[in-house]
This record gives sequence, C-alpha cells and structure tokens, in this order.
Amino acid sequence: MSPDLDCPSSCPFAVARDEALSFPVGQVHRVASDEGEEVDETKRNMLKLLAVAGIVGVGIGGGVAGALQYAQPPTIGISSYPRVQLIDVSGKPMTLDLAMKEYSSDSLQCYTFAYPLLNEPNFFLNLHPAVDYPLNGIGPAGGPQSIVAFSAICQHLGCPAPAIAYYPAGTCPETPGGKSLYIHCTCHGSTYDPANGAANLTGPAVLPLPQVILEADANGNIFAVGMTPSSPPVNGHINTLQGDYAVGPTSQLGVQPPIILCNIP
Repeated sequence: MSPDLDCPSSCPFAVARDEALSFPVGQVHRVASDEGEEVDETKRNMLKLLAVAGIVGVGIGGGVAGALQYAQPPTIGISSYPRVQLIDVSGKPMTLDLAMKEYSSDSLQCYTFAYPLLNEPNFFLNLHPAVDYPLNGIGPAGGPQSIVAFSAICQHLGCPAPAIAYYPAGTCPETPGGKSLYIHCTCHGSTYDPANGAANLTGPAVLPLPQVILEADANGNIFAVGMTPSSPPVNGHINTLQGDYAVGPTSQLGVQPPIILCNIP
C-alpha cells in the first residue's frame, strides 16, 4: 500500500491486525486460551475433522453392510424332515400291497419321487424277489421287507436320474462287487449296492447314496419321514434340508426310461 494511502490505526474503518493470525497457512500456531493455557488450534481442527470423518465412515460402512445383507438371497429350505405320503404314478396312494404287486426287482423302469425338497429326487425300489431283506427295508407284516428308497443324485458329481438308475440282474455283463443288481451312474461309472444301504461298489464316488426312511401306517400307506442317520448330504446341498422348497404333504412317483450304459470300472 502506498505510504500516502496508509491509514493509521485510528481510522474508524480500519480493523486492527490480530497478531495471533500472523502465520503461514499450515503452520502450527499456539494461542492462549481463556484459562491462560496455550491451545494448538491446528491440532484441534485436525481432530475435529478426523472425528467427523470417522462418523461418516461408520455410517457408510453400516450402509454397505446392510446393502450386502439384503443383496444375498435368503437360504431356502426347511428346518426338519416332514412326513410326506407317497403317491403312485397312477395317482393312487402308494401302499405296501401295491408296491409288492406292481413293482419288483426285475423292472428296468426308473421310479423316482421328490423328498424332502423339490430338487431332491429319490429312487423307489422293491427288491423282491431278488433281495427280500435289504438294509432298512419295509414291507407287509410277515412278508418281505424289500421296499427301499435312495437319493437319485450320484454322490460323485451330482448326475441325476435317469443318468443314474437301478440296474436289474442281467442288465450288463459286469457284476460290480459280485452283485447281480445295483445302482449305476453312466456319467463316470460309480455303482452302489441297494441291498446294503446304497454303499459304494465302484468309484469314483466315495460316499453312499443317502437313504430315505420309509414308514407305513395301519392301512399300509407309505410315507417318507426322514433320512437314515448314516446318510451323507444329498450331492450339491450343504445339507439335505437346504437348497430348495419343501415338497408338500404328498409326493407322486414319476417314471422315465433309464439311460443304460455298461461303463463300470
């Protein structure tokens, strides 16, 4: 400012210079507080900024976490095994007598029903007359306990029926494990023994097929009520109760021609 235009401090419009503000931007400067103590203004302002940033960060983080929570689909499934009545392919209730009369171990047809979830098919087998007392079988009082049910999804890589199917005696020249009848998967050759809880006969599968627990009421109506304690989860499911919706109070058998391929290891 020109000396001629320099206004003395007594000018009514001149603001007295505050010596406390005479420092470069960014330089730490201490000023006296009302209590007589020096206060680091730069540090105090920085702490305020950090506090505000922390609050904003928490808010954003919470919002992201909430968004991710709702972005993940809820797990579909049920909490326990239901009691589901089986229905024959003709629409009639499946009974012990009907199973003994119209189903036998000689049939090459592939009969399946869903349980406990819609995407979990299971074989319905009557092994009589070849095997009258398979492991965990049921049947009429005083008669063969030859009716069993197993998962129709291979425990190797999850190939479902009809790629995996029941093979009656004489279907192929091979007899894996010396068994004349077996369940065989054409995808990679795994075979299972339906007379022994669908235990493995040949690989590459190393787990047995999960077995459905069947029960009959006083009238002989057949129900699926659970899976045997030794059953592993159905392939492709974290556990057999999760991965799809429940089947409902009834589950009807379906029939389809199996895919037959004697590619047994």
